[in-house]
Amino acid sequence: MSVSLREVDENNFWQCIDLKVADEQINFVAPNVRSIAESKVYSYLVPQTIYKHEELIGFALFGRDPESANYWIVRLMIDEKFQNNGYGKAATLKLIEKMKRLPECDEIYLSFVPANAGAEKLYRSVGFERTGETDADGEIIMRLPIENNAKRQTAI
Repeated sequence: MSVSLREVDENNFWQCIDLKVADEQINFVAPNVRSIAESKVYSYLVPQTIYKHEELIGFALFGRDPESANYWIVRLMIDEKFQNNGYGKAATLKLIEKMKRLPECDEIYLSFVPANAGAEKLYRSVGFERTGETDADGEIIMRLPIENNAKRQTAI
């Protein structure tokens, strides 16, 4: 299963904000337009589109929190038309691959709404484990240790 990550730009912006999750998932992930807006206000956040070949199928947002210096997958969504086909896992693995090349990335964090059992199953399948903590919104925090790469200094 091959997916690619690409920048949000003038060629895919409108398609990106039109992507939707299934109705029962609306409370699990913020709309893409909000995530893109957040990335303009918080410059450490990096928005990415997710493509299957040349077809836009999802969106992700990641970055390094300036307060904690931890790397986070902040958002991940696959359009409802493409769910349950392995694209969420493929996109998560692609994000991990990209992030582990970043300076001082020796672990990656994410959080999910407790009612979102599918998200936890996905994240566990690629190696994330619960930290035992929740964030300010009550979301469950998970962590993925990355092999020591302190000498790698590749930029995004």
